[in-house]
Amino acid sequence: MSSVPPLGGLTPEQFLTEYWHKKPLLIRKAVTDVGPPVGFEGLAELALRDDVESRLIENRGGHWHLERGPFRPSRFRRLPESDWTLLVQSVNHHLPHIDALLWRFNFVPYARLDDLMISYAPPGGTVGPHFDSYDVFLLQVGGRKRWQISAQKDERFLENEPIRVLQDFQVEEEYILEEGDMLYLPPKYAHYGVALEPGMTYSIGFRAPTAQELTTQFLVYLQDRICMEGRYSDPDLALTGTPAAIETPMVEQVASMLDRIVWDRDTVGDFLGHYLTEPKAHVFYDAPDDPMDEATFEDVVHTAGLVLDPKSQILYLGEAVFCNGERLNVPSQDVVQWQQFANARRLAAGPVSEEMLDTLYEGYLSGYWHEASDVA
Repeated sequence: MSSVPPLGGLTPEQFLTEYWHKKPLLIRKAVTDVGPPVGFEGLAELALRDDVESRLIENRGGHWHLERGPFRPSRFRRLPESDWTLLVQSVNHHLPHIDALLWRFNFVPYARLDDLMISYAPPGGTVGPHFDSYDVFLLQVGGRKRWQISAQKDERFLENEPIRVLQDFQVEEEYILEEGDMLYLPPKYAHYGVALEPGMTYSIGFRAPTAQELTTQFLVYLQDRICMEGRYSDPDLALTGTPAAIETPMVEQVASMLDRIVWDRDTVGDFLGHYLTEPKAHVFYDAPDDPMDEATFEDVVHTAGLVLDPKSQILYLGEAVFCNGERLNVPSQDVVQWQQFANARRLAAGPVSEEMLDTLYEGYLSGYWHEASDVA
């Protein structure tokens, strides 16, 4: 599979300057080498697993129905011939060629690149007119699909429905996507896709956490790292005739305690390293069934190199290196190699320091990375 960014005749610089976060872009024949087709059977098999996020959306008589996986095989045998969509998140975690496709979008920082979701729909299958709060590439694989899009500002959704469907969708442009065609949409650009033939949409999505989510997670991060000394006390407590009142001295003392909670840019950077590499709740790593001993592993590092597991993420900030929600203990002399590993998602064969080898071996035993030659 090609490693060239699938942007038609545009360079990544042109795309980011002219389109990213700004306006839609239709690219005909953007990707012609998607690898083995996943198909409905492959998606349905993934949707049976409890470590995979999946949804089934149907429209029955004008009302939307949503079911979440894992599913039983019998559920798929009862599906009608039209008007439903099966969606499976993070297929890149489970199929190497889908993972390779996702990383062709590495002209966007890994801290923003989220996952590759695949949806399958027979004729009439749709999730209704809606918008996403993040950038998305919609790649058509098999069959044809009609996409209608709009820059409308009306963001009202239908009430009492299990999915977010726009109340009043105003079509501004319409495209028919065929095999290999791709549509880019910036955040909050309304779109409505309907399958004209059985086929799949590969959706490459990006992380755009809300301010509320970032704030909440930052407070959780602080909670685990703050150790406050002292205890509330009031040795000069005076008799009161209003015992139910929260008195001003108590408010002032507690406010003074909370004023001791401080953070700076380094604190925020450390938080982002942990937060952005933290695996999602349903993600589990597969430790090797018959692990190599340390000597054999060292030989593999020297001669074959390592490749990140599709579920793993390494990010760095300066000399701080983060992997799967943890900050690694990385001596200064190893920083460049760790950064190369993070950027390429592959560690080239060659010598490493004893400290780096120890950390790599621990990660190997946890399933965070594998011998390069073991990955298709």
